[in-house]
Amino acid sequence: MTEKLLQYLWNYKVFKNYDFKDIEGNPVEIIHFGKWNTDAGPDFLNAKIKTKELIIAGHIELHIRTSDWIFHNHSQDPNYQNIILHVVYQNDTEIDDLIKKNVPTLELKDHIDSNMLWKYEKLINGTQFIPCENIFDPNKIPIHFHEANVLKKLDEKSQELEKSLEQYKNNFEAVLFHSLAYSFGLKVNAHIFRQIAESIDFGIINKVRQNELQLEALLFGISGWLDHPKDGQMMIWKREFEFIRKKFSIPNLTLHPKFLRLRPPNFPTIRLSQLANLYSRHQNLFSKIIRVNNTDQLYEVFEPVKASEYWGFHFNFGTISKFQPKTLSPDFIELIILNTVLPLKYTYHKYHREEITDELVELYRSSAAEKNSVTAGWKKLGLKVNNALESQSLIYHYKNLCTEKKCLNCGIGFNLLKQTLDS
Repeated sequence: MTEKLLQYLWNYKVFKNYDFKDIEGNPVEIIHFGKWNTDAGPDFLNAKIKTKELIIAGHIELHIRTSDWIFHNHSQDPNYQNIILHVVYQNDTEIDDLIKKNVPTLELKDHIDSNMLWKYEKLINGTQFIPCENIFDPNKIPIHFHEANVLKKLDEKSQELEKSLEQYKNNFEAVLFHSLAYSFGLKVNAHIFRQIAESIDFGIINKVRQNELQLEALLFGISGWLDHPKDGQMMIWKREFEFIRKKFSIPNLTLHPKFLRLRPPNFPTIRLSQLANLYSRHQNLFSKIIRVNNTDQLYEVFEPVKASEYWGFHFNFGTISKFQPKTLSPDFIELIILNTVLPLKYTYHKYHREEITDELVELYRSSAAEKNSVTAGWKKLGLKVNNALESQSLIYHYKNLCTEKKCLNCGIGFNLLKQTLDS
């Protein structure tokens, strides 16, 4: 038993029975269990109980053992002067201060199902894909589970974007560029690509974006790849980069993207060239995507994007390979739309258009589900992943709750624990 689990059981009223009596044998009726307080002070605020024919309002404090009241030094804390009930899992001593104030102590040990404790121990000590893997039941997923998860993710992402917008004076075009750079970098180079994008004043990007060669040269130069040209094309890029750097007084900064453990189509050379091509095609990219209302139109924005001609015969500088156009795969476009475009649309609209949440949920629902190790893990448990709404939800849930073993904050975990009493 942990104090957090005890609070959880009290908050959700998960007990074998409600025939409560204090340690002296007096009946205690809980009229209102109180509001769970996650800040400093008593665990449950503004509760109401009836005992000894009196109805009392105030706060409730929970502990594993009665003696924890002493260890936590609550008697000297003014925040605990309005306690009306001390709830403990196990009573192990008397508290003189509480006796003098006629505050009853309620022991819960016999009101909690031992099977639930066993199940909880299995959850938090599990080493499987998710803690509840051995007892997982797809039917225990709450209603609107996926919608709630995706909206939580959008809110969290929106908070990050709002900080960026504040930093860049509400320039959505600049923040989109930084966010797209992050997505084009994938897991290995995401942060480095964002640093590259943020190291260049977006005004400079706007001035050179119509010249794909110059924009490519700018990104390659800051990546430190043009110092020692290996062929004629590299010499051209180097010349253009030196011209741009001098013209716009760009600091002598070098950031080094990584190639290690990447498949050739995901090499940073290819991805930065594709990013340059995207921006050379669209003068006002943010304005374009913000007007789009369905995923087909978003695909039309990204589908024509490809790396420049040089990269048709190369994956890295100076090494010729078999010709292969370096276009964006459907899966990669899907990744950009789900993780960059839709969160930015949400951030832009959320204060003016209440219906934006419903529209975005439908956009996620109409997009294909992602395929990765996390979604594969859920599928092995018998869960169907039909679309991006469900895959995004399950990935978010896995990263934020399952891997952290926050089973008490999980709707699935709650239903699995609760079925102990229902069965």
